[in-house]
Amino acid sequence: MPRATPSDDPPPQPPARPDLDDCCHSGCTQCVFDLYDEALERYELALAAWHKRQARNARPARRPDTQGAKSKPQADASHAAPSRGNPRSRR
Repeated sequence: MPRATPSDDPPPQPPARPDLDDCCHSGCTQCVFDLYDEALERYELALAAWHKRQARNARPARRPDTQGAKSKPQADASHAAPSRGNPRSRR
């Protein structure tokens, strides 16, 4: 299986900002600048998600150590020193 490269997940591209001449200045309901602002919000969300994916993919995968040092055995309760009980109960 081929390895993923940064080109497999390119960063999103920002929307093109409209020129002042692109607006008719008549107070349209859907002004080109309103549409641009909406596109810019979508771009910022997509960019944040892209950064999150890049950070997640940049971290090395954690794998269990199968050949490393052996863990220390836990103390077995049956081999532990006998309990002396509660010292207050001997009054």
